[in-house]
Amino acid sequence: MRVATLIVAAAMLAAIPAQAKLAYVGQAKKLGFTEITNCQSCHVDKMPKKEAHAPNERGAYLIAMKAKNKAAEVDLNWLKDYKGK
Repeated sequence: MRVATLIVAAAMLAAIPAQAKLAYVGQAKKLGFTEITNCQSCHVDKMPKKEAHAPNERGAYLIAMKAKNKAAEVDLNWLKDYKGK
């Protein structure tokens, strides 16, 4: 299961451009997700660059939800269903 999840996440990363935005941190706080404090809440790097923006587990979840919902942008309300760290 874990390997399948990693394969799916890797495929999505290759196919979908990242949409990280600093405004997401503020939006997440307004929605009550106080654990979202900076870019590393969803990314591996402290300050992700446009060409290097590897997501962590939470970021991969949001990318997967974006693909699943065929959404144009990430919806931080999806974090209500996130069961990871």
